[in-house]
Amino acid sequence: MDPLVRVAGDGGVATITLDSPRNRNALSRRLVTELHEALTTALGDEGVRVVVLTGAGTVFCAGADLKEQSAGEPPPDVPGLVRLIWDSPKPVVARLNGPARAGGLGLVTACDLAVAPDTATFAFTEVRLGVVPAMIAVTCLRRMDPRAAAEYFLTGEVFDARRAQEIGLINRAVPAGELDAAVAHYTGMLLRGAPEALAIAKRLPRTVPAMDVEEGLARMAELSAERFGSDEAREGIAAFLEKRDPRWIP
Repeated sequence: MDPLVRVAGDGGVATITLDSPRNRNALSRRLVTELHEALTTALGDEGVRVVVLTGAGTVFCAGADLKEQSAGEPPPDVPGLVRLIWDSPKPVVARLNGPARAGGLGLVTACDLAVAPDTATFAFTEVRLGVVPAMIAVTCLRRMDPRAAAEYFLTGEVFDARRAQEIGLINRAVPAGELDAAVAHYTGMLLRGAPEALAIAKRLPRTVPAMDVEEGLARMAELSAERFGSDEAREGIAAFLEKRDPRWIP
């Protein structure tokens, strides 16, 4: 049986591809299981610094596998998969090869960065099937403009990549011919960051806004002092002064 998830590595970047185009990379139990395993392996590999998540075929991810759902099979562990991506200490970049729908948008918003071709379309289609975007709302509502989220959660309307960028669902919408260059731009920049510093920095936009100003300044002053005293900082500052690359760059 051919795998539904493929992994390729190059220069510190692991590219994980959803490879089930026959059902538009829907989140079947088997695909979710294989994707969880591939991500876990990549995150545990010291040679991997950045993960890219993409799809095969013309669709990134169509959401839930409705045939499995209608057959009454146990649902896949999509919450565990989303949590794994969200909590990853390594940056994860979504490279959308095409449209994303419903649960597929949970994967997109769990990633740290997301790039899509300007031909891609998006939709939260759940209400039109009598269900709701419940689980994926956890990450989507941390990325999207709240008014836009209400609009698309309620209407199920299809919208384009430019609108997806405008409302915070993705970082960039680019011409299809520029997709790989845009992803390479992000991965190249991420590879220049120190591993521990990246793991900490990716948590800041999630945690700092919940603090009041006094608490935030106090806790961030402690964190700043801690990082300036770290081995990574000593290496990074020395590399800057010596006009060389730090040792963590592949």
